[in-house]
Amino acid sequence: MSATLLIVIGLVCFAIGYFVYSKFVAEKIYALDPNYVTPAHSMKDGIDYVPTNRFVLWGHHFTSVAGAAPIVGPAIAVIWGWAPAFAWVVLGTIFFAGVHDFGALWASVRNKGQSIGALTANVLGPRARNVFMLVIFLLLLMVNAVFAVVIAGLLVRFPTSVIPIWGAIVVALAIGQLIYRHHVGLLWPSVIGVVVLYAMIWLGQAVPITLPDSVFGMNPTTQWILLLFIYAGIASLLPVWVLLQPRDYINGLQLFVGLILLYGATVLAGPSIVIPAFNTDVPPGTPSFIPLLFVTIACGAVSGFHGLVSSGTSSKQLNKETDARFVGYFGAVGEGMLALAAIVCATAGFASLEAWKGVYTQFSAGGVNAFVEGGANILSNGIGLDVGISATILTVMAALFAGTTMDTGLRLQRYVVQEVGEITGAAPLKSGMGATFIALACCLALAFGAGSGGAGGMLIWPLFGTTNQLLAGLTLSIIAVMLMRLRRPVIYVLIPLVFLLTMSIFALFIQLGTFVSSGQWLLVTLNLAVLAAAMFVTFEAVMAMKREREAQAAQAAK
Repeated sequence: MSATLLIVIGLVCFAIGYFVYSKFVAEKIYALDPNYVTPAHSMKDGIDYVPTNRFVLWGHHFTSVAGAAPIVGPAIAVIWGWAPAFAWVVLGTIFFAGVHDFGALWASVRNKGQSIGALTANVLGPRARNVFMLVIFLLLLMVNAVFAVVIAGLLVRFPTSVIPIWGAIVVALAIGQLIYRHHVGLLWPSVIGVVVLYAMIWLGQAVPITLPDSVFGMNPTTQWILLLFIYAGIASLLPVWVLLQPRDYINGLQLFVGLILLYGATVLAGPSIVIPAFNTDVPPGTPSFIPLLFVTIACGAVSGFHGLVSSGTSSKQLNKETDARFVGYFGAVGEGMLALAAIVCATAGFASLEAWKGVYTQFSAGGVNAFVEGGANILSNGIGLDVGISATILTVMAALFAGTTMDTGLRLQRYVVQEVGEITGAAPLKSGMGATFIALACCLALAFGAGSGGAGGMLIWPLFGTTNQLLAGLTLSIIAVMLMRLRRPVIYVLIPLVFLLTMSIFALFIQLGTFVSSGQWLLVTLNLAVLAAAMFVTFEAVMAMKREREAQAAQAAK
């Protein structure tokens, strides 16, 4: 199979999805109103609620939802062959992720920028909201703790990436000042920012940076994790226009350039995919791809975390309701394009099937390392870049995606804690400083708990895929009830909803058996808690739909 042909098919499908299907969803399902006053205007505070240019907001949204997951998931899932991963990424992006992300953004904008967790109270009731917010907090805890580990690992393994990764923060601060304080247009800050960021990659290659072997007993990985959390805590308190928006925007441009380089190099090199469409010679212990494919590839097909970003930060910055299609649906398409690139790198970036099998020795092998190794080979063969520089470019791509997600994730955790403060009336939880401290303390407790040296988040990471997909299904259930109340077509939301809940619960039961047999009782407890919460919220959603249908029938009878 030609990798170039796979890219062309994928991109054509994404284009049809955006220009045809998302237009239908925008007009017939969500019925966007260009005159609707968004919360960014009606609740403008200059900190979280800020009317934003749709291209800048798309950059924030895209880089926040992407993270490392659309690289890691597909690069692991190709162990079952390229066809299942490709099909799920393409179809999931068009019919699942686009509708989900777009819908969560629309639902929040129509409800004063409330997060999907807080919105649950209006749609399903306070009990469902309380349970839903626990699931959200657990998911954010996993994302923040684990992405810190991923970024730290990349910084240690590739010291050439340190300068461009941290230098991006300085560039973002400068762009924020130019755009919002000095009202400079987007063009020149964008061009200069991207040039500077790529120049830093060459500087990083010349000046690699490593941390001391030990500081107060902490190894370099632990030191980086601590520094990343300190940075994320500060970033989550700053007004969005100071760092979050410009950092995500300029990173989005740089990462888009990286995707163009990858796709262009693939076309020029013309590599073949070295693995079969369906791989039957999998390593021992590899589970069946049904249902595990649908929770291994979450981000890149559909992800509950996206709904948190859509309703947590993006909805508070949407300038016009009609921008929701571009920001929400096209943001999902951008992530699908990244997942497609990860599939190509992890299947066509190796010289032979034997070389590929040397990396994929067990399930969960591959991931970021396969993406970087395979992608560096493609860039080197296609456009003649040095393999070392190519590896640095891809490492910076992965780390910047993960970093922007971590920035947004901690801010979202702060929102959740503040919403709990509003519900309970606890004053310390309402303040931005207090809520951030609690969110940060929980992340650090998980990361450094039980003497794990910062990698404690990896303990509960096996639950991320299923929890994430359950959250996506539950978010779709909220959107479905809202659409029913508005007498809008609901089938386009119900099909993804039922599919996701079915596959996620199926996967939870499989994981439960694995955790019990291996004696991982913490994961058993958390697995049962997530399962119980999902079943409860699903029941509440079904009852709400039933009540709405009965009310409509009674009204029609009158």
